[in-house]
Amino acid sequence: MLTSILENKPYGSIGVKLIDGESYSYQNLTGLVDEMASKLSSIGVKSGTVVNIVIDNSIEFLISFLSVTRCGAIAAPLNPTYTSSEFEFYIKDANSSYLIVKDRDNNSVAAAQNANLNVITVGVSKTGLSLNDLKGELTHARDPEYVSDETVALFLHTSGTTSKPKGVPLTHRNLLASLSNIINTYNLSEADTSIVVMPLFHVHGLIGVALSTLASGGCLVLPNRFSASTFWKIQSDMNATWYSAVPTIHKILLDRADSDGAPYQSFRFIRSCSSPLSKEILLGVENRFGSPVLEAYGMTEAAHQMSSNRLPPFERNPGSVGNPTGVEISVRSETGIELHYSELGEVCVRGPNVMGGYVNNISANKSAFWGDWFRTGDQGFLTEDKNLTLTGRLKELINRGGEKISPVEVDQVIASHFAVSEAISFPLPDEKYGESVNAAVVLSEPVSESSIIEFCADKLATFKVPGRIFILDKLPKSVTGKIQRRNIAEMFQD
Repeated sequence: MLTSILENKPYGSIGVKLIDGESYSYQNLTGLVDEMASKLSSIGVKSGTVVNIVIDNSIEFLISFLSVTRCGAIAAPLNPTYTSSEFEFYIKDANSSYLIVKDRDNNSVAAAQNANLNVITVGVSKTGLSLNDLKGELTHARDPEYVSDETVALFLHTSGTTSKPKGVPLTHRNLLASLSNIINTYNLSEADTSIVVMPLFHVHGLIGVALSTLASGGCLVLPNRFSASTFWKIQSDMNATWYSAVPTIHKILLDRADSDGAPYQSFRFIRSCSSPLSKEILLGVENRFGSPVLEAYGMTEAAHQMSSNRLPPFERNPGSVGNPTGVEISVRSETGIELHYSELGEVCVRGPNVMGGYVNNISANKSAFWGDWFRTGDQGFLTEDKNLTLTGRLKELINRGGEKISPVEVDQVIASHFAVSEAISFPLPDEKYGESVNAAVVLSEPVSESSIIEFCADKLATFKVPGRIFILDKLPKSVTGKIQRRNIAEMFQD
């Protein structure tokens, strides 16, 4: 069971530190999780129940997540910046029954009420736990049911190239296997302190940093959000030994290093994941901050990490994502045949951290697996020493700073504009985010680029809104009438 990561820690050892000075020992955390889980159990939260969590990075998120899984229920965290229509889709698709929020000033609350979900408000402080639904404070308690490691603990959506995002169920066993892999990769221990800079609704922040730190017995520093201006003070005050982030954040810290007075010797290591890290940024961060930079490769379907570069004295290979970490990796041809070393093909993985299949999506599962090998949709090659290099994505996701965006979802929103007759979105290289979201449209009547962007901003989360809209007389199509996204992107590369 996932909450076992809090057990058997030295009495009084600190599990979480907040920036305001509050701290929570592992015993504090265990007590809060047990209390909240018993109160949730008393209102019917149990195995198979889906509970959405819409909370920014905070102690409330951590306690809520662990409490839901302690009940044997399924935690389904969502991005707090989603629009009402996005919340409505994800709530319905997950067949959710409850929503947990820190406060009710969020679009998710109205969406949940429209779907007849029970909305629960949580507050955590040194004085205790506050838990309320519409009827008032939850005071009754009931012991949670036994939870098997095969029980689904986490449910996330991963954007695909079809119009419907796919639901990823991860069991307690999947998560515990992934945490063990991460701990072993970086030799994490109770001597380590990590800073959370990635959102906890994302596997990178939740599994790659928060839960792996707690499972190792280390200390988790939990700011409400990433702030470059305060990052180095936090690192110094908390004696942090590592952090993990997307390349965008590494570049921001590197660009500001001198003006922010960043140290020349800092972390035990710095981890990068969720988006390709350029050699220039890797070497720049290593040289300026005096820490080895380890690029890793992860995805939601594998409960995050699949490979990583290793700590010295192992050699780090800029441009690669290192060696397998607790999983098997195979590169295969279009027909599923395993390729020889250095041959380019689709990266496939299998291991105890990999999901068993998407939820209620027979067609996606049929195409996502070759036997028990999960097809990542990424292209790459392995060297003889099992070092993996990625060369691109076979899937058409737009990867903006680690956020994977379905272009079809963006297409549909733009096409719903009254003046747009055809629309297709695509990525373009971006110095800050790796890739930016862009779109090309054919109009049925005159309208400005800015008005279409404003229209999208009302329908999509900020990170999905196109930065540019290119207006064309017609969209180039194949002989079969298909609009080819890659060809349109090439038109605007310069």
